[in-house]
Amino acid sequence: MKQKLIIRPEAESDLQEAYTWYEDQNKGLGADFILCVDAALSLIQRSPELYAQVHKNIRRALIRKFPYGIFYIAEVDKIIVLAVLHIKRNPKHWQKRQ
Repeated sequence: MKQKLIIRPEAESDLQEAYTWYEDQNKGLGADFILCVDAALSLIQRSPELYAQVHKNIRRALIRKFPYGIFYIAEVDKIIVLAVLHIKRNPKHWQKRQ
C-alpha cells in the first residue's frame, strides 16, 4: 500500500531550482530530471525503508542519472519529503529542515 506523499514547500523550491538549472543547460534536460525524480518518489512510496537513514530518522534516495538526493522521513501513514538537493551540498542545509 502506497503511503501519502507530502512534499514540503522547501523541497518544491529545490525541485524548481534544479529543473531550471538543468533546463538552462540543455533544453529538455530539466524534464528528464523531473522524470527521474518521479521514478524515485514512486519507489520511495512503494518501499520507504529501502533507503538508509543518513541522519536521525531522515533517509536519502539517490536520483538515477543525476547527482541529487531526496531526503525524506517515512512515518507510518505518510512520507514527508524535506529536500531534493545536490549530493555535494552541505548536509546542514537539509538537516535543519526536520
